[in-house]
Amino acid sequence: MIYLILSIASSTLIFILFKLFGKYNINTLQAIVVNYVTASTCGVLLYDKDISIAVIFEAQWFIAAIGLGFLFIAMFNVMALTAQRNGLSVASVASKMSVIVPVIFGVYIYNESIGLQKIIGILLALIAVYLTSIKPKNDTVLTKSIYLPVILFFGSGVIDTSINHFAPDDDIPLFSATIFAIAGLIGFVILGYKSTIQKNHFKAKSIPLGVILGIVNYCSIYFLLKALRVDGFESSSLFTINNVAIVACSTLIGLLLFKEKISTKNWIGISIAIISIILVTLT
Repeated sequence: MIYLILSIASSTLIFILFKLFGKYNINTLQAIVVNYVTASTCGVLLYDKDISIAVIFEAQWFIAAIGLGFLFIAMFNVMALTAQRNGLSVASVASKMSVIVPVIFGVYIYNESIGLQKIIGILLALIAVYLTSIKPKNDTVLTKSIYLPVILFFGSGVIDTSINHFAPDDDIPLFSATIFAIAGLIGFVILGYKSTIQKNHFKAKSIPLGVILGIVNYCSIYFLLKALRVDGFESSSLFTINNVAIVACSTLIGLLLFKEKISTKNWIGISIAIISIILVTLT
């Protein structure tokens, strides 16, 4: 349970850092690339075995790590586009409701339990995510660029499912470091293009928060994978609890630290989130 709590806390901190990006006018893409470099470095430093490039290339999970690296940075851009064209609420709902993908995968591939109480808990979790993500006076147009939230939904779900399925039990730090390194390399290519073609030069102030984000981001993945490896905790239950808790905690943090307005629907969503967590946890 401690790993799950640490994963939720880390993911919630990511929300806080993104809010600070706006407050201090930090270039998000630049900080994201610094974040990937930092996260990859964390994985390398925490790996307690000798690291060999040849061993990484020959690892069974290497191809999956390449795909996940592309997905990490691709979904970041899709999330940004979704927020711009469809609204923040749609982007949040699409990314967090994707929890249904690893849940279905866990039930059908890993033959995890799926009793009535668990089904009710998962359905309540989806309702909670939707209600909690709706922001007051936020005009969202779901029909505009409808393909973006659809891509975000499936992309986020595939990332969660793939991380759980391909992550090796004994090489989690190296597996995570490889994914972040690949995402970072792709990010450097994008930054190089922007710097050369668009004259969007790198700013030093992107580094400090990018480093902090990288440490927190690595922790969120590392602790989630460790939680998934704990006996007695099914992935379908864990992903449900993890996602709905992050949404509820992020909403409360927004109220307490950033004085965001929380509507009645948001409070109902938070209440339903707590109920769903209890139902899924006690199955």
